[in-house]
Amino acid sequence: MMRFIGVVHLAALPGSPRSSVPLASVIDRALEDARALVVGGVDGLIVENFNDVPFFSEAVPPHTVAAMTAACIAIRRAVSCPVGVNVLRNDAVAALGIALVAECEFVRVNVHTGAMVTDQGIINGRAAETLRLRRELGADSIQIFADILVKHAVPFGPVSLAESARDAVERGLADAIIVTGTATGTAASPDDVGAVSSVVDVPVYVGSGVTVENVADVVPPADGIIVGSSLKRGGIIANPVDTERVRDLANRLPR
Repeated sequence: MMRFIGVVHLAALPGSPRSSVPLASVIDRALEDARALVVGGVDGLIVENFNDVPFFSEAVPPHTVAAMTAACIAIRRAVSCPVGVNVLRNDAVAALGIALVAECEFVRVNVHTGAMVTDQGIINGRAAETLRLRRELGADSIQIFADILVKHAVPFGPVSLAESARDAVERGLADAIIVTGTATGTAASPDDVGAVSSVVDVPVYVGSGVTVENVADVVPPADGIIVGSSLKRGGIIANPVDTERVRDLANRLPR
């Protein structure tokens, strides 16, 4: 099982408001970060169109799918560890298609079950469509990592993390669960992580705010971590990955 997944934040892709460099340059930077993460000691990578803000609530344009596919294929050829895909904000269809073509091992879905109010509006989980598409594609080996009560979002009414996790696994057939804080870089509560881990029998990951200072608080009870911001030079998310920061966190992670 992957214990430490590093995030490759793609620079703004062609067509997005902040796009400023050719796709080839975006891929070159992504490859540098991917290699730095692997050298530092991650067990897997996940590729995100993190800089394509503002995000579409569901389907992204075809050119975004094409660009992410090209980036994922390049990364997949450059590393030997598992690679995943997250198409922000919630395009599970595109993520599965990219993962299939690029031979990636998993996808992250921010809202897999339930519904959340976000800065993109209301996002509804589409587990039924996602699982049926995976079967139609013959891609059951591609795992679905599902966020529960995901960051930068709130539920319509009171619902516990444990209830959401149970629904995502038992009714949404998620292969792994991701617990986050309220925003990018915000730590998840160890109590929340423990509550989720106690009710599901799939791997549980902490997907935001993990640092060398707090990793021992969340692993265990979490099985693994997904880290982006704190691995950058100076801890600044816009900077390249710092291999020494990756190595420091890897060395603190209980094995």
